[in-house]
Amino acid sequence: MTLNSGWTYREQVGPEGSGRTVLDHLAATRHHSTTEEWARRIDRGEVEVDGQRVSSTATLRAGQTIVWHRPPWDEGDVPTNFTIVHEDDSIIAVDKPGGLPTMPAGGYLNHTLLALMREKYPETSPLHRLGRHTSGLVLFARTRTAASELARAWRDHAVKKTYRALALGETRTEMFVIDVPIGPVPHPLLGTVQAACEDGKPSHSVAVVLEGSRDRTLFKVDITTGRPHQVRIHLAYAGHPLVGDPLYDSGGTLKHHPGLPGDGGYFLHAERLQFTHPATGKPMTLVAPPPPALQTRSEQVTNGRALAVND
Repeated sequence: MTLNSGWTYREQVGPEGSGRTVLDHLAATRHHSTTEEWARRIDRGEVEVDGQRVSSTATLRAGQTIVWHRPPWDEGDVPTNFTIVHEDDSIIAVDKPGGLPTMPAGGYLNHTLLALMREKYPETSPLHRLGRHTSGLVLFARTRTAASELARAWRDHAVKKTYRALALGETRTEMFVIDVPIGPVPHPLLGTVQAACEDGKPSHSVAVVLEGSRDRTLFKVDITTGRPHQVRIHLAYAGHPLVGDPLYDSGGTLKHHPGLPGDGGYFLHAERLQFTHPATGKPMTLVAPPPPALQTRSEQVTNGRALAVND
């Protein structure tokens, strides 16, 4: 068992928390733990309000800062191997394996791509993130200028991202556009998660069929917006939930008994990034070859022959 160094979570109390007790507020806003678990943490002195330890019955006011000093915990094993796809003085692009979190979340702090990158490249900052079980390209900036320029490009929808996804169902349509908005919907454990909803943020995807087989379809999906879980939600909305997706059902809504966003089982890969280099101004196209489960039959044959020759 390998313990990390623990973490401090901070939150400024909003108007909705004013008048609540510390225990009631944490239980109401942090659904990953029970009321009894929060009570034990407060009793152990792990929770502070404005820098002072408090009791479970202390009353909160809007504007106060509530802090949970989480003790070190075992994060569990994840794949830690990744490939550098491109590196220069301004940016680094890596091919992330499925199962490795991009950023600290869901109980992972040290076992993340960000932590692993900063062991060797302490100056790097990720410009976007992939879901834990999504493999493929993640772009990092090495300078403030690069980070600023590429952040602006992302906001202007000037970065093109292409995914591979294996989904359920057959379709006779070779290409279709999905533009249902994405926003928060209720989740029984987390409070809210992102899904298709009428009052969500504008989202745009273009799905192209690469290959079909019985009740499954292999898609290439281009996205210009970068909403959380966008490919999973949009394909599900179009009637093609990802194979093995524990969260989203047809229509882009949550399953009757939904899993968590970080649960695995689905097949999704960030294959291509196209953008303008922040320092040189030249167009860049970066590619991370898809894993076997997301390759067409002809690609599998070609790759199999290449491996045989190399062996």
